[in-house]
Amino acid sequence: MRRVCGRAAGDVGTVCVQQLPEGRGGDGGGDHGVGVVQEGEVAAGVRADVLEADVFGRGSAVRRRGPVRLVARGLRGGGNDPCPDDGVRGLAMVRNAEWLFSGPGSPTYAMRWWTAGAVTRALQDRMVRRRGHTVFASAAAATLGRWTVPVYEIYKAGEPSHWIEGLDVLRHLDLCVAVVPHYDNKEGGTHDTRFCYLGERRLRVMEQHLPDDAAVLGVDEHTAVHIDPEADSVEVAGRGGLTVRRRGHSTVLPAGTTLTLTDLRGLAHHGAVLRTTVPRQSAVVAAAGPTVTELAADCERRFDEALARGDAPAMTRSILDLEAGVHAWSADTEEDDGAEQARAVLRTLILRQAQVAPDGLRDPTERMRPLVRQLLAAREDLRAQKYFAGADAVRAALATVGVEVHDGPVAAAPQPGPAND
Repeated sequence: MRRVCGRAAGDVGTVCVQQLPEGRGGDGGGDHGVGVVQEGEVAAGVRADVLEADVFGRGSAVRRRGPVRLVARGLRGGGNDPCPDDGVRGLAMVRNAEWLFSGPGSPTYAMRWWTAGAVTRALQDRMVRRRGHTVFASAAAATLGRWTVPVYEIYKAGEPSHWIEGLDVLRHLDLCVAVVPHYDNKEGGTHDTRFCYLGERRLRVMEQHLPDDAAVLGVDEHTAVHIDPEADSVEVAGRGGLTVRRRGHSTVLPAGTTLTLTDLRGLAHHGAVLRTTVPRQSAVVAAAGPTVTELAADCERRFDEALARGDAPAMTRSILDLEAGVHAWSADTEEDDGAEQARAVLRTLILRQAQVAPDGLRDPTERMRPLVRQLLAAREDLRAQKYFAGADAVRAALATVGVEVHDGPVAAAPQPGPAND
């Protein structure tokens, strides 16, 4: 069985090959490599639990049998690979892996080096031969279609909206599409960063450059699209959904939806489903909690509100909740997925609490002493003028903050009174 899985994930870039030990699973003999992932501008490793954490590997031949994890060598490109002469072996692993994983990074960088290094041909060959399970996430998922979003060039460098050529491996499934991950991204706040940071205006412009029979497949974050060509099935799982968009018109397939690959082709090519499908309730993932990015924003909001009302315990609780969330996400996922941003927020909140802490640590008597002295001096002036009602009003005001005034033969002497809430 072969599955092609598109997934929107975090922002780490890495290329990983996992290989089954001899005689464990698979659909044939030979070299059972299990994953190749693009490594972007910086080298990045793969967490040891990447297979366990990844939803796509669980139903495959790999399962939880302790696969040996290997990295395809010689395919990094750009002079970054310590073993460039191992490219032939790396390409063989791409072709023969039972479980192939490619993760986040730069779509443009991936296409530049994969095309130059024959990775594209190896992936095409893999699709034609229907070999193993192929799992592409984030930037790698963006390369699966005929067109690819050059996200960094457009969003960060300000280049005009345009497509670059993709791997076009989905043409072997008769899909003429552009895959757009991070389809429901909200990191921009007041800026529209949906559609892999393109926003509606840019995507609308780019759609005009697609042929009439082409479509955009939008994969939401924390969402998986499972395609099984042999079973003619497509399944959407996770937190969001799959959007099929043609000329500005969208059909949203939420998590839990199952349909045939034939139906997906109908949506992509004609905008219509041949057979009505209903989300399969058993496939719906339980309601997910907030992402670490959302948790960071919520904790920062709670901190600000607590600071405004002077609630130190609530400030501390927001910091502790964020720390616990960052720890949980770091231990539970194989990619950054906002954890670094959350750590930055955590450090900021700790520093902000430290800035206001000195006032709370100072002796209240020391803080009040200059004011009390001035009020006592004003009271003495009032008494000297025989304005005793005013002097008594000052005495009463001081008492409200816990300062009792006792008049003596020389001068009034302030003393701490009962503590006031």
